Amino acid sequence: MTSPTDGITMFGAQWCGDCRRTKAQLDGLGVTYTYVDLEADPAAADVAREISGRTNIPVVVYPDATHHVEPSNADVETKLRELSLI
Repeated sequence: MTSPTDGITMFGAQWCGDCRRTKAQLDGLGVTYTYVDLEADPAAADVAREISGRTNIPVVVYPDATHHVEPSNADVETKLRELSLI
């Protein structure tokens, strides 16, 4: 798995509406990221929980080691602009 300092990592699952929305946003913006499917890799849920301190998803980890949990599209876009990724 890519470490958060290498780029954006998103922890999510197909059944999660917020995950699908955030994934579609990143795809639509052409942002490169690593997607960690928590259904395919259940152990990764522990990693996401360690990062966020919560069980909510998606967890989006940015190159500056900050993260969002269940972010709005506006939250993600603001952070990507702050990091000059879009």
